[in-house]
Amino acid sequence: MVKWLALAALILTAGAPRVEAQSDIARLCPPTGIQTAGRGYPPGGIILTQFDRTAIWVYNVDTGSRYPLPDTVPCGRGCRLSPDGRWLAYFNARLNAYSRMRVDGTGRELLSTSASDVVWWSDGSLFIWTPAHNALLRRPNGSERPIDVHSVLSVQPNGLLGVRVRLSGGNFTREIVDLDTGITVVALGADRAYFNAHAWSPDGSRLAFVSPVVLNPNSGMIGSEIFLYTPRGNPQPVTILNAAYGAVRINGLSVGELSWSPDGSRIAFWVTEMSSADPTGNLGQAIIHVLDVNTGAVTAYCGYGTNEHTPNPPRLVWSPDGNHLAFGGIVPDDAESGY
Repeated sequence: MVKWLALAALILTAGAPRVEAQSDIARLCPPTGIQTAGRGYPPGGIILTQFDRTAIWVYNVDTGSRYPLPDTVPCGRGCRLSPDGRWLAYFNARLNAYSRMRVDGTGRELLSTSASDVVWWSDGSLFIWTPAHNALLRRPNGSERPIDVHSVLSVQPNGLLGVRVRLSGGNFTREIVDLDTGITVVALGADRAYFNAHAWSPDGSRLAFVSPVVLNPNSGMIGSEIFLYTPRGNPQPVTILNAAYGAVRINGLSVGELSWSPDGSRIAFWVTEMSSADPTGNLGQAIIHVLDVNTGAVTAYCGYGTNEHTPNPPRLVWSPDGNHLAFGGIVPDDAESGY
């Protein structure tokens, strides 16, 4: 079942040179808990999701109707919305190639017959990943430029910085690399499963990433915090979650799951309390949190928690106006509830 979470307005401080992490966490707990939305629930529109293993589905929030899109396969996290939210890059099962279409399934056009993924790099430009993990930057005029993406996990929108994983001294580490020169720009620290989520802001001006923090060297207990990197700057911590909760895990195994709001002012993520050094065992419920990247304020939305968090909690997706979050999950005590 798709659920919407209405978000309280937050005061923004534009142009702040440095975000100060805050240990206090505001708690927003609706007395009625989470509610199943009916037809016409704001903000309306269309949600692309999956209800089975055969196709991408369109869910029309205004009418409450849903239908599968032909010649598609469930793409999970591989479907890519264009920056303006009007187009979707997806894998066309009939053509065995990547295509694009409008979000209602119309206006289909072929994009690439030799891609493993297609990402909207900027308005009209595409970043195309090949099965051999090479990459091409395709401009609106059709010209293509090869990009060296060896060991690169993600590429900056509207720019040529990348997040690269490197083996160093028997351990994997992350770094920002200049894709034009191949030169390392700044180190991001250890790359450790369940402690390495990251995502570029929609305009590519900032990178948010999770980093492990050692809490007790003797027991091996570690926690998670979110850091922000701005090009030509150094990474700065923007959360102090461990001061409020002790050891926590942010999101899950998938590395690209920090969810930026469309205007780049907030990040939504799941926080799961840990009671042991094992990030997959002895866990509490996952709770939605939202970070204001301009003020450092963190809000916990405690009207809903889930134990469906390993290996990954539900994906969080912002509405185009930035006032709601959509995610899939199970409503407690609802026999008809489902994903």
